[in-house]
Amino acid sequence: MPYKAFFVEDEIVTREGIRDNVDWKGNGFEFVGEAPDGEMALPLLQTAQPDLLIADIKMPFMDGLELCRIVRERMPWIKVVILSGHDEFEYAQKAINLGVTEYLLKPVTAHDLHQVLQRIAALLDREKQEQAHLEKLRNQVEENRAALREKLLLNLVVGAVSSAEAIEKGQLLGLDLVAGHYLALVIQIDLRTPSEPFDYHEYQRVQQVIAAPLEAQPDVFLIKKDVEELVLIIKGRTAEELLARKEQLAHIIRQQAMASSCDVTLGCGVPKQRITDIYQSFVEALIEVQSVGNRDATGPNGNVGKAELLKINKSAVESYLRCGVKEDLADFFDTFIRPLGEAALKSYMVKNYLVMDIVLTSAKFVTELGGNIDQTIPDLGTIETMLAEVKTFEQFREQIQKILIGALVFRDSQASSQHLLMLRSVHGYIDQHYSDPNLSLNEVAGQVNLSPSHFSTVFSQETGQTFKEYLTEIRIRKAKELLRSTTLRSFEIADQIGYNDPHYFSYVFRKQTGLSPKEYRLQSQQG
Repeated sequence: MPYKAFFVEDEIVTREGIRDNVDWKGNGFEFVGEAPDGEMALPLLQTAQPDLLIADIKMPFMDGLELCRIVRERMPWIKVVILSGHDEFEYAQKAINLGVTEYLLKPVTAHDLHQVLQRIAALLDREKQEQAHLEKLRNQVEENRAALREKLLLNLVVGAVSSAEAIEKGQLLGLDLVAGHYLALVIQIDLRTPSEPFDYHEYQRVQQVIAAPLEAQPDVFLIKKDVEELVLIIKGRTAEELLARKEQLAHIIRQQAMASSCDVTLGCGVPKQRITDIYQSFVEALIEVQSVGNRDATGPNGNVGKAELLKINKSAVESYLRCGVKEDLADFFDTFIRPLGEAALKSYMVKNYLVMDIVLTSAKFVTELGGNIDQTIPDLGTIETMLAEVKTFEQFREQIQKILIGALVFRDSQASSQHLLMLRSVHGYIDQHYSDPNLSLNEVAGQVNLSPSHFSTVFSQETGQTFKEYLTEIRIRKAKELLRSTTLRSFEIADQIGYNDPHYFSYVFRKQTGLSPKEYRLQSQQG
C-alpha cells in the first residue's frame, strides 16, 4: 500500500508542475492533495492524514514554518520536506529546528524529488517494521505478564505464597491485592449431555463467554485453572459486601452460561480476612462444588462426597519428611494417603487439591532446610500436566512417592551440614525478636552457644550476609508490608520493627530501597 503525500505551494505553476511531473506511484507514494498556503492546507491535511508533507517555506497567510509547527503538534508522524530559496537561510535554520525531514533548495527538479521520495519511503518502511516489532514485543510482554499473573493467583489459591510476597509481586504485575476480606468461587463447567464426545473448543468458548464480563472488574481476579474449571478470587471491604457481590456474580455467570451447551456448578468459600487464608476459602469452594454435584449420588459409583474431601494430615507428612526413611514410604502412603487417593481419582479437582497439599508441605520442608524448591519439587505447571495424565491409582501413587522421595533425598544430602540446625534456630529467633531494638549479634550468638566472633564468621559463610545485613533485610521487608497494608505512620512502623529513632529508620529504608517510607507508600498506592 503506497504512502500518502500532500503538497503546499503558493505559486500555481510550480505546484502544478511538481504535481504532474513527479512519478509519485513509482516512488512508493500516492498524491492525495494540494493547497496554495498553510491556512487552507490544515483542514485538508486533517482529512487526508498523509505520511508526507512537502511545503514551500514562504507563502502568504500562513507560511511553511507556521504550518510545520502546527503539523508537528497535531500530526507528529508526518514527514516534512521544506522547499526554500537561496536567500532564506534564516528560515531554513528555523525549519531544521522544527524537525523537518528534508530541505531542498529551489528550483527543484523532478529528479530531486524522486530521490527524496525514495529516501523517505525507505525511512517509513523502516519505521513501520520497527513499529511492528515493538508491537510484537509489547504483545509478548503482556502475554508474559498475563502468565505471571495467572501463576501468582494460582499460588494464592493453593497457599504457596506469603501475603507480603503476593502483594509485592501483584503490584509489579498490575494486581491490587490489598483488601479487607477475600472470597474464593469455583466454577465447574460440564457438558449437558455427558454421552457426547469431549469438545475442547466448546469448553473454551464457554470459558470465554463466562470470563468476558468478569475480566474488566477490578475486584475480581479470574484464574483459568483448566478447561473444566474457573476460579474467582473476589476482594472487598467487608464479609457482607463480598457475599452480596458473590450473588451478583453468580447471577451473571449463570446468565452467560445459559446460551451454551454446558452447565455450570458454583462453589463458594467463606470470606477470609487474610490473603494467606484465600487457600482455605478455595478448599471450602471445592467442597461445596462437590457437594452440589453429589446430592443425588448415593452409590459407590457416585461423585466424591463432602465426607471424603478430607484434608491431608500435614503433621504426619511433616513428621515423615523429618524422621522417616524411604523404606517406610509404602506403609506411610497406605496409612495416610491411600484412603484420600482412591477418592481423589473420582474428581480432578480433589486430585489437584490433594497433590498440591503434599507438594506445598514438601516445599515448605525443603525451604526450611535452605533448599531450592525448583530442584526438588515439580513446579506448578509440571504438576498440572502430570495430574491430567494420572488415570490409575498406581500412577497416582508413583507421582506422590516421587514428590516425597525428592524431599527425602534433599534432606539426607543436607544431614552432614554441621551448621544447618544452628542456622534454622538463628533464623527462627531473629524472626521472632526483630522488633526488639536491643537485639544484637552477641545475644543471638548466645542462643546457639557460640562466641560472637565465631558466630559472625559462620553466619556470613553460610548465608552470604552479615548478621546486621540479615536483620536489616527482615526489618525493611516488614516495613514494606506495613506501609502497603496499613495506615500506620512512619514513626509507628519504626517502633514496631525495632528502630527507636524514626529518622534513622527513614535513612536505612531509603538506603535499602532508594525511596523514603512516604515515597514508597505513595508509589504502592499509585501502582
